[in-house]
Amino acid sequence: MKDKIFLEGLEFYAYHGALPAENEIGQIFKVDIEMQVDLAQAGQSDRVTDTVHYGEVYEDVKEIMLGQPVNLLEHLAERIANRINSHYNRVMETKVRITKKNPPIPGYYEGVGVEIVRVSTQ
Repeated sequence: MKDKIFLEGLEFYAYHGALPAENEIGQIFKVDIEMQVDLAQAGQSDRVTDTVHYGEVYEDVKEIMLGQPVNLLEHLAERIANRINSHYNRVMETKVRITKKNPPIPGYYEGVGVEIVRVSTQ
């Protein structure tokens, strides 16, 4: 299966991080989501009910990213993947990539982050 739905470059100003400064000042997080979904039925029917509504996925990601601060990006990514895989029965696999665009680390870079892939158990 090669069909995918993606949400790319979602940006949220949030207060996640293990360092106190990250929780006080906050920073921009970039989130990319890729879901493996069989899109053949939606391609034939032209009905949103035969696919995954990416507007709803966006709202789920937004709720988690702007919710209670956590220490680790790994935890955020896991929460997002679990939410998607448990709420959308058409999703077979979810890839979540979260980037801190400007963490408090000396140096020059475009960002640091994590990427996870979780297979749905549905």
